[in-house]
Amino acid sequence: MDDAASAPTVRRSARVRAPELAGKGGWLNTGGAAYTLAGLRGRVVLLDFWTFACVNCLHVVDELRELEERHRDTLVVIGVHSPKFPHEAEHAAVADAVERYAVAHPVLDDPELTTWTQYAVRAWPTLVVVDPEGYVVATYSGEGHVPEIERLVTELEAEHAAKGTLRRGDLPYAPPEPEPTVLRFPGKVLLLPSGTFLVTDTTRHQVVELAEDGETVLRRFGSGGRGLVDGPPGRARFQEPQGLALLPDGAVVVADTVNHALRRLDPESGEVTTLAGTGSPWRPGDATDGPARAVNLSSPWDVTVWQGTVWIAMAGIHQLWSYDPAAGTVAREAGTGGEQLVDGPAKEALFAQPSGLAVTPEGLWVADSESSALRRLGPDGRVRTAVGAGLFAFGYRDGPADEALFQHPLGVTALPDGSLAVCDTYNQALRRYDPATGEVTTLATDLREPSGAVVVGEDVVVVESARHRLTRLRLPAQALGPHTDTERSVTGIAVGPVHLDVVFTPPPGQKLDTRDGPATRLLVSASPPALLRSGEGAGSDLSRALETDPAVGQGVLHVVATAAACDADPEVPHPACHVHRREWRLPVRPSAGGTDRLVLELSGADGPGGPGGAGGASGQTPYPSL
Repeated sequence: MDDAASAPTVRRSARVRAPELAGKGGWLNTGGAAYTLAGLRGRVVLLDFWTFACVNCLHVVDELRELEERHRDTLVVIGVHSPKFPHEAEHAAVADAVERYAVAHPVLDDPELTTWTQYAVRAWPTLVVVDPEGYVVATYSGEGHVPEIERLVTELEAEHAAKGTLRRGDLPYAPPEPEPTVLRFPGKVLLLPSGTFLVTDTTRHQVVELAEDGETVLRRFGSGGRGLVDGPPGRARFQEPQGLALLPDGAVVVADTVNHALRRLDPESGEVTTLAGTGSPWRPGDATDGPARAVNLSSPWDVTVWQGTVWIAMAGIHQLWSYDPAAGTVAREAGTGGEQLVDGPAKEALFAQPSGLAVTPEGLWVADSESSALRRLGPDGRVRTAVGAGLFAFGYRDGPADEALFQHPLGVTALPDGSLAVCDTYNQALRRYDPATGEVTTLATDLREPSGAVVVGEDVVVVESARHRLTRLRLPAQALGPHTDTERSVTGIAVGPVHLDVVFTPPPGQKLDTRDGPATRLLVSASPPALLRSGEGAGSDLSRALETDPAVGQGVLHVVATAAACDADPEVPHPACHVHRREWRLPVRPSAGGTDRLVLELSGADGPGGPGGAGGASGQTPYPSL
């Protein structure tokens, strides 16, 4: 969020009375009690202003664990959850995050930023120290301040013990009992050659092998306790592992996120060893390349194999790194370390918490979570943004990529046709981006914080992190690659003007839904783009005048048509409505004597295609009537 990892700051304050705590969402980890600064008088209070999407905030949560333990009878840490994204303002999501990240202190849910405003906070994370008499004595922004805070806490303990204003006692902390689920906030999933699944059981600090049904536990790797320990399955330890990648030798690389390390898991023996990282987080001035076991990493969130090396989504410092298994080295490959959305040459580009990786022939795709973006690092070494506009450009919108919106996506998966499935985590949806058409569509909704996915045959298996399970979904036909009903043999078309018509007739009992504007949409593009001199782009008319360039030779016309229709019974006040959508990839060659008219049928009935021979049954997806 704030570029806190690279530019931490501290502000020592004159003694100013600390504003009282207030938050519409109420309290978590208190057993139902509501705390006040007045009621905590006599304790040193540390307010941690955080939000659960912010990786720097999560670093601070981990940094505070030992401080809290060492000063448990004098120091009260209170997390003040202050959201950026709309999803982070939902109380249930905050409660999930408190459990997911094992936040071991009371948390005030402040969805309207009331306390944030009272304390004039400007960045995530921010830490405020309040002395036992209720005065603010220091403010810190960023991470890495725990040593200085501990010195201050020790000074305040001594000062107020001498004054008689220090009160000792147990922490006001009462966590809820976790539910007994098979997985607990799983992160990423990997399909093994055997057909079974590996899943990172993040909150339980384990990697789990599930049977082909995606439910039955076959084995667990890791003892379940926090730590960085190599060894056999029952002794090894992870800390909130996330990404998984399969190496050519059959071993699995695990992004051991909170250990700031890469681990190697042998699926046969279950043995775990450390490949990269020291266990300490990267700090400004640390090396960014060198022997893998000697260089600090920072919250590696996902891993994949590309161009013969393991690529790492280094969420903690907004970069992409690589690990070379043969040489045993790591290196920074992309990103300056600043947190922003900036394209360009790889090492000059800026990312914002890259959290998901996928590979297609077009390059390495990145789910850039804090910029709510889908990015691509091409073989030419340049970073380009496919979807997304900046750190505060987020929402839910399908359509052309330059208009589409995500909300904090954590995962991206290559689909068989070369398109990408995006785990649009805070929109609770699985979205699809098609590089051929430049369109974003929705594959599924009502998924609770999807964070990773893998293709299995004609299905996609999605990690529903906040439902603690894997969910299997059938992929639409257009995501599975070319099919006989949507792709023709090469058609000769006229040189110059060509008229395209998509025919749509609503099914019996339905009518076009024009209540909120045009009911139809047509998107036309070409590969290569120069095939069309004019006629490409999107519009609401299902007819389009095209003009071809004969100098290009053979190419492919990409046509996507959509029509909205509702049940026509006038007696029904809220009719059921449907979206009819179809996609064609038409190999064509401009030539003298070629046809000057292309007719495609977007069939409203489940019947064969009509004129042009490229029709077929169209899928119908219900959508809510407005």
